[in-house]
Amino acid sequence: MEYFLTDEQKEMRDIARRIAVEKMAPLREKYDEEATFPWDIVEIMKQSDLFAVMIPEEYGGISGRVTDLVIVTEELCAVDMGISLAFGVTGLGMYPILIAGSEEQKQKYLSQIATGEKLAAFGLTEANAGSDAGGIETTARKEGDTYVLNGTKQWISNGGEAEIYTVFAMTDKSKGPRGCSCFVVEKGTPGFSFGKKENKMGIRANSTRELVFEDCVIPAENLLGREGTGFITAMKVFDKSRPMVGAQAVGVARGAFEYAAKYANQRIQFGKPISSFQAVQFMLADMATQIEAARALVMQTAKMVDAGIKNYSKESAMCKYFASDVAMKVTTDAVQICGGYGYMKEYPVEKMMRDAKILQIYEGTNQIQRGIVANALLKEF
Repeated sequence: MEYFLTDEQKEMRDIARRIAVEKMAPLREKYDEEATFPWDIVEIMKQSDLFAVMIPEEYGGISGRVTDLVIVTEELCAVDMGISLAFGVTGLGMYPILIAGSEEQKQKYLSQIATGEKLAAFGLTEANAGSDAGGIETTARKEGDTYVLNGTKQWISNGGEAEIYTVFAMTDKSKGPRGCSCFVVEKGTPGFSFGKKENKMGIRANSTRELVFEDCVIPAENLLGREGTGFITAMKVFDKSRPMVGAQAVGVARGAFEYAAKYANQRIQFGKPISSFQAVQFMLADMATQIEAARALVMQTAKMVDAGIKNYSKESAMCKYFASDVAMKVTTDAVQICGGYGYMKEYPVEKMMRDAKILQIYEGTNQIQRGIVANALLKEF
């Protein structure tokens, strides 16, 4: 479906599709096997102005609209989600600055992201604070015109590769979530280091590391917004970013479906293509329908965000959990249709299935999303 895309949006989509098909596809198996960060693809994205899509024009970008980010994200993830996360996670790490940053902070950092000069990352999760985002233990102590950070963040995508980190820390533990604040910490700051690179089931082309803060001193001007507003900022970020997770899900599901459909037309069993068997036809029909439904929900939510509607938390949570559940089911069915070949690493659906699983976990588990939706619904009655 075209969703009344403008000529500019179609151009963004076509550029992203060419990068994915021509540049990413030949390398996806290599990056997955080696678990190396795709800097050469990042450079191509940079030269193609893809990073500028996530930034408003006044800060050196070309859009800033969630709808445009969703369109680009789906195209990239239809070929390889792991490689695509260098782009997607930068958007996540950028949002706290866009949402809570001062004009000076936006001009300084967003312009660097828009050109692709620097990648970003989002530092919220800790060993004891995953779904319980309000339970973070990293601290930021005010000392004169500086803050001193101590603590560890866990499972941070783009970790070690990004230059700009938006980090959440407690400035007043006695206030619980209301004592959380958000800061910009730049790579290379003394006292800021990285843990080992995690060995993951999927999205192996993206770097996932610990962020370690040991008496890390940053300027007080790196505080985003006011002290104590960090938790609110994080929740606003997730409301904006979850449609992008939905788009990742639609992309990986679409890629797996297209591969499985082509395979079904070519695979001969009992003297005819397996696509002629009703059992396979019904699987493909369900896969296609689920993908279209997920895309419609993601696009609707993205348009709500861009329209400036005040509260879209419920819809954002809906599209994240529905689309990611679809991605898991569709990629699993794609492996089933491809049979033994689908289970082999030399064929892409095996990787797509592994990559899809993280979508049900990160940026709030799907169980958390259902809770958000239920709470919002019950307030309406």
